[in-house]
Amino acid sequence: MTREWFSRQTIGSLVDERARVHGHREALCFKGTRWTFARLAEEVDRAARGLIALGIEPGDKVALWMLNRPEWMAAALAVIKIGAVLVPINTRFRTEDVRYVVGQSDSVALIIAERSGPVDYLAMVRELLPSLATAREGVVNDAALPLLRRVIVLGDMAPADTVHWPAMLAAGARVSVEALAQRAAAVDPDATAFFMYTSGTTGFPKGVMHSHVIVRNIVERASRMAITFDDDILMYLPLYHLFGFSEGLLMSLAAGARQVLMDVFDAAEALRLLEQERATVLHGFDTHFKDLLEAHERAPRDVSSIRTGILASGMSSSFAIARKGRQVFGPMVSGYGMSEFCVGVTLSFPTSTEEQCVEASGYPAPGYEIRVLDQLSGKDQPVGVPGEILVRGYTVMQGYYKKPEETARTIDADGWVHTGDMGLMRPDGHMRFMGRYKDMLKIGGENVDPMEVEAFLMTHPAINLAAVVAYPDARLSEVGVAFVRLEADATVTEREVLDYCRGKIASFKIPRHVFVVDDFPWTGSGKIQKVKLREDALRRAPPSASA
Repeated sequence: MTREWFSRQTIGSLVDERARVHGHREALCFKGTRWTFARLAEEVDRAARGLIALGIEPGDKVALWMLNRPEWMAAALAVIKIGAVLVPINTRFRTEDVRYVVGQSDSVALIIAERSGPVDYLAMVRELLPSLATAREGVVNDAALPLLRRVIVLGDMAPADTVHWPAMLAAGARVSVEALAQRAAAVDPDATAFFMYTSGTTGFPKGVMHSHVIVRNIVERASRMAITFDDDILMYLPLYHLFGFSEGLLMSLAAGARQVLMDVFDAAEALRLLEQERATVLHGFDTHFKDLLEAHERAPRDVSSIRTGILASGMSSSFAIARKGRQVFGPMVSGYGMSEFCVGVTLSFPTSTEEQCVEASGYPAPGYEIRVLDQLSGKDQPVGVPGEILVRGYTVMQGYYKKPEETARTIDADGWVHTGDMGLMRPDGHMRFMGRYKDMLKIGGENVDPMEVEAFLMTHPAINLAAVVAYPDARLSEVGVAFVRLEADATVTEREVLDYCRGKIASFKIPRHVFVVDDFPWTGSGKIQKVKLREDALRRAPPSASA
């Protein structure tokens, strides 16, 4: 008998396995409500049988549009367990964004929460689907989204034109346990399990297709970070994003760790929960940790329970935050990943030095190859020389859904993903991610790393956060402009910022303009959308007036 060296396992089977092994243990804490792994498995199966009752078939796409909550987890796992394809939607999206994702993904059903605070998701769906008001028995027939058949709503009301979540669960009671088991057993681990639409920092999102092989990715990362059922993961990252989906929901199932779930990120509330629930694992980008550190300074909490977590670093603008984060929260590790090949392609070790965790982006994980290429010559760069990061490995996406040309431009004939990211390999074997190539500036023939300028600007006592983007220039091709968010009650003028730069950084690195903003446009995962800042700069200062 020949055995595979790593067991091929479906995401749905993780739910049943965890319930069998650790059913009595707490799986989830959300706003005072606590679920065991056994209860989670029961809720997943109820939702799965309900979806089967509604006619969801293997391979059907099911879109999910709601903030983090237990029902998000139950719905997502139910979709995947019955062999359908999960399509999570960014909760910051609005009607036209959702129209694109639901239509482009060929989703046959859309699951939403009726509202969240002032945001009325059901009203937006009705605006999106004018014919919804005439739907009968919850069956949608709208020319705008011809494949969409069901809108399933979680909320207090039971609108006649949609399928109410409790009604779906009740309908599922007519589906036998054996029928669900047959559907789950028939799922191919190599089949598409979910789409992750790209964050959209550089353009319109694309549906990244992934199979169940992510299970191996999660299990191996749990091993490297020593995450077990004794851990408690504080999760405020959105579950519709790969970082939160993998490090919260899937990591909890794979390792048996408890998840302390938040619906949205709020630094003060995160610290309160961290102290109350004695969380041991904390993840985030530098922007999250910056807010957490500032909230901790204002109102200190006991954060001694934190054992580890991923603080994505390697960029010069994040060094100071990463160092302080380690001082306050403990030995955070650094990693690198993207939607096209999952989280943790590189990851620090628990034994890595502080310098390696702060100024690098991790060591290659098992099953991955990393190259750094010169974009002009196509040749591998020597150690220490920047170039484009290429990745090859078992979690490389199946492709962009219905975008074969873009897939071919991203994945070459030898299976290498051309990331569009700049980085370098260090003598110690660690990789350093330096930023997006599209974000790099070419000023009069000089290469300028915007993150270097951002890090310098944030040394100004009035500046809380900075972002530098390219701006067209007739003589130099392009120059940099800066957007800055100020500290509370601080004031600063453009002239004062420019004077602060002079004599301290090279003249060609000094921004042409400085725009003060109340906040930045963010992706749901916590990244600044620089494409929107570039557009905003052109509106604020048309190039013809910039000379």
